[in-house]
Amino acid sequence: MFLSQVNLKPKDFLKYLLGSFLIIIFNILGQIPLFVYLITQNISDQELTDPTDIFSLIPSNTGLFLMLLPFAISLLGLWFILKKLHQQDMRIVATSRNSIDWNRVFFSFAIWGFLSSTIILSGYIISPEEYEINFKLTPFIILLCIGIILIPLQTSFEEYLFRGYLMQGFAGLFRNKWAPLFMTSIIFGCLHLANPEVDKLGYNLVWWYMGTGLVLGIMTLMDEGIELALGVHASNNLFAALLVTADWTVFQTESILKYTGEPSLSKELILSFIIFYPLLLFIFYKKYNWTGFKSRLFGKL
Repeated sequence: MFLSQVNLKPKDFLKYLLGSFLIIIFNILGQIPLFVYLITQNISDQELTDPTDIFSLIPSNTGLFLMLLPFAISLLGLWFILKKLHQQDMRIVATSRNSIDWNRVFFSFAIWGFLSSTIILSGYIISPEEYEINFKLTPFIILLCIGIILIPLQTSFEEYLFRGYLMQGFAGLFRNKWAPLFMTSIIFGCLHLANPEVDKLGYNLVWWYMGTGLVLGIMTLMDEGIELALGVHASNNLFAALLVTADWTVFQTESILKYTGEPSLSKELILSFIIFYPLLLFIFYKKYNWTGFKSRLFGKL
């Protein structure tokens, strides 16, 4: 069983608090190149008054690289913390199987890539006046290289941390499954409040982030591993970065399209939670023969 395979006791949660603090340190270390770059570019303090505007002052591909680098360093930090603090390997927080099932990762990547691309391209076909063609070959190729390498590291870090490390830590503390599911979803959502999308769409956007975390958590518990979440999360961020950008999104990229319309939070919530997330979970349910929803999501350890 994924949550109980490390056989934790409530007192062991202190190690997870320490590990979380150390991960923050690794993330800060990963931000040093960004600050060095800002210093070398002689960007004034006045221009840095709003942290969300920093990346508007940097060429988009350079900004994306510097934005994603801390996540790669944090993933390395998580590996170090698991090895030295917990005496575990990365597989323990990834899957209950003997090794990571890459077929699951690639299948979920492909399925969500198709669905998310369909959403974006449908929006362009229905309302072309809300988009601009943004494609420039050389910057796009650079974006593609950065995205293929660093975006999976960014999303893998988040999945290993939230759906793996912290979910198992909370399972040891609460001795059940539903509390880790909801706690990690809440933390996942709250940490995204710093994203510039919140300035545009309002703080109610946190419900979308929390709900997305909940869906990723459900597929993790039902499938006894984070493989499906790894694929979905990487696919979501990579295809979004490559296909469409906007002036108010966290990823300012040299994408194919640029959205110039006014976003609708209610539309995003309906599309995600009424149509596409249920469809995604249904596909996984049928393919992997999920059973025992009650015990896997709400059972005790």
